[in-house]
Amino acid sequence: MNKLKQFIVVITVGLFCVSCAVASNLSSNPWDVITLDTDATFADVAFTDDSNHGWLVGTKASLFETVDGGDTWQEKIIELGDEKITFNGVSFYGEEGWISGEPFILLHTVDGGKNWERIPLSDQLPGVPYGVTALAPNTAEMITNLGAIYKTSDGGKNWKALVEGAVGVARNVSRSPSGKYVAVSARGNFYSTWIPGDTEWTPHLRNSSRRLQNMGFFDDERLWLIARGGRIQLTSSADFEDWEDVITPEYSTSWGFLDLATRENEIWVAGGSGNLLVTNDSGETWFKDREVEDVPSNLYRVVFPNADQGFVLGQQGILLKYNPDKAPMDFGEEA
Repeated sequence: MNKLKQFIVVITVGLFCVSCAVASNLSSNPWDVITLDTDATFADVAFTDDSNHGWLVGTKASLFETVDGGDTWQEKIIELGDEKITFNGVSFYGEEGWISGEPFILLHTVDGGKNWERIPLSDQLPGVPYGVTALAPNTAEMITNLGAIYKTSDGGKNWKALVEGAVGVARNVSRSPSGKYVAVSARGNFYSTWIPGDTEWTPHLRNSSRRLQNMGFFDDERLWLIARGGRIQLTSSADFEDWEDVITPEYSTSWGFLDLATRENEIWVAGGSGNLLVTNDSGETWFKDREVEDVPSNLYRVVFPNADQGFVLGQQGILLKYNPDKAPMDFGEEA
């Protein structure tokens, strides 16, 4: 009888813990669903110095322009021959913008995108362009999927290599506001960091048995990571290995997260099968936006150009646009 009681207690506690690990419902949905006439998967979005004028890029050379802050988008075609192109990055400094892509694509505009010029790239480039960051007039940094970093100060005519050694094939690479980089290895078994002035990348072992899915920087240079199985960790400082305890927003789910971004004191996390969660207390409590669960798309990227403007990028032409007028006041309700 005593063993039976112990068994019942264990089962009851287990069920209780699982129920506690289910995120509460977000009290209201601030995301409007936009479906564009494309089957592309979106990769990046950026705006000029006019917050109404932006560009959205993705697979199949998909390129869309908005002039109303993202409410509506118009497809733009750039003649690039018969190449199968994937655009993976877009960045603007004022009216000057850059688009990177595979296999060897780099586009440049100085007039807000009215005209795009293709910048010649060597076929000896280590890896393929993975992303580009506009830094100042005529100045940008480009990184490849092997961790080669190049900088131009003359509008793309000449490029200077900033790092001598490659990091190896990366699953993803992110840049901090000050120019640091973090790269997750293709298999997710380690990550590497680079600080301006270093000649090589510095490798770091992951601190758990879970493979890494994605990593990036907060505005204050702290790191965040997403590991397989919906695990999240944040660093307490700018130290690349100062990791806090693991955060698991929902133990009871098997799907994984794909990206993370911040809006003021909020942390938004997006993942497979239309999953979108948010916390406003650094991960202590989580709220799930269940109104977007039926969106027929994995959610790959979260971008907040500013506090009142945000986008979640999906597949099959799916785009979520943040609507500040619908932002929840009290955040949650019981799950």
